[in-house]
Amino acid sequence: MNFESNIPQIVALRKCVELRFAKPLAVHSDFIMLVDDIQKCLREHISETTLERVWNYSTRGNSSVSLRTLDVLAKYSKDCSWFDFCKLLSDEMGEESELFSVELISSDSLSVGQRLRIGWLPNRLCVIRYLGDNRFVAEHCENSKMKEGATFSCLLFSLGKEVILTDFKQNESDADGNSYAIGLRNGLTTLEVI
Repeated sequence: MNFESNIPQIVALRKCVELRFAKPLAVHSDFIMLVDDIQKCLREHISETTLERVWNYSTRGNSSVSLRTLDVLAKYSKDCSWFDFCKLLSDEMGEESELFSVELISSDSLSVGQRLRIGWLPNRLCVIRYLGDNRFVAEHCENSKMKEGATFSCLLFSLGKEVILTDFKQNESDADGNSYAIGLRNGLTTLEVI
């Protein structure tokens, strides 16, 4: 049984191996040293070319990894089999998606000129005005890095969720393409049309 080396579980396994090895694997000599360490710790042999394939370092074009290789790397990093590693990973990481119901305001539900009051912890509060075409301007800001006059795009504001403001500019001379995240840990704590 073989697996493609770019699946998320193998990416996580690489990180665990590098953590145990106490060094990122970046050059051919790193893989040779890892072969020696695995041999010393587990009395198992894996070639450096096999390891390079797991890390997508190989230039030979083969991106599949055998179950045996994954078992050895899982034993080296977490003292378990590959399938147990995947279960452990799933248990540790929890769900990466969720279905939720939340109070939200979509920019397409707003009229040009309407104002929103948004807030986030610890004591940030901003009044923003809708300009149309998913664009906003900050009119009043308290305790925030965002300043009055800042412009940005946003499609959706959700109470209790992080908000990403795209095309963020504090002033006209700012470069295009910046983004600004608000409510990173606890999301918006205030959201209302005023």
